[in-house]
Amino acid sequence: MTTVLVVDDQPLQRYGFHLLLDSVPETDVVGEAAHGVEAVRKAAELRPDVVLMDVRMPGMDGIEATRRIVAAGGRSRVLVLTTFDLDEYVHAAIRAGASGFLLKDARPDELLAGIRAVASGDAVIAPALTRRLLDEFAQYVPAHRGDAAGDPRLVSLTDREREILVAVGKGWTNGEIAARFVLSESTVKTHVGRVLAKIGARDRIQAVIFAYDHGLARPNAD
Repeated sequence: MTTVLVVDDQPLQRYGFHLLLDSVPETDVVGEAAHGVEAVRKAAELRPDVVLMDVRMPGMDGIEATRRIVAAGGRSRVLVLTTFDLDEYVHAAIRAGASGFLLKDARPDELLAGIRAVASGDAVIAPALTRRLLDEFAQYVPAHRGDAAGDPRLVSLTDREREILVAVGKGWTNGEIAARFVLSESTVKTHVGRVLAKIGARDRIQAVIFAYDHGLARPNAD
């Protein structure tokens, strides 16, 4: 059973999500919040597996609420919902620690699959879509990049792990990485897990952002 906290400033929207999630046995809505401050408080109190987070809300928005929930170090993972396809809010949400995003007009099966993915520790955005994410958000990434050579997180990587990080940063799937480096997909999965641990990334999406910020990936790169 996956427990969910629904956060949205629109009562009708919250009701719709609540109705959908309660209609399947695998999810349980343990609470609702109408704004960011309430979301942070209820996430701490209820400790849901997943926080379904709206972005635009009065007072504290979903980005700041996500940042505070993640910074608290609890078990909850945040799935951001937006009405805007790949806008700056999504990029900011990922930087704040969200595990991914979906559009509010996603199909019910997509929403349920997204919640399952986030609850299991995966990222909602499929790896194959990260190229588009980087392309769309290039204008929002700071011009100043981190010092790749001096960052201790990169220094800790083996040569193979660094190659894997670069590949992840390019948006390659595990299958594509396996084919490129003549490895099994299970071996690639193990490498990716080690890379995430060493660079302190919660999931694959944050690894992509890390690679991008350190100059290991760039828009429109092959």
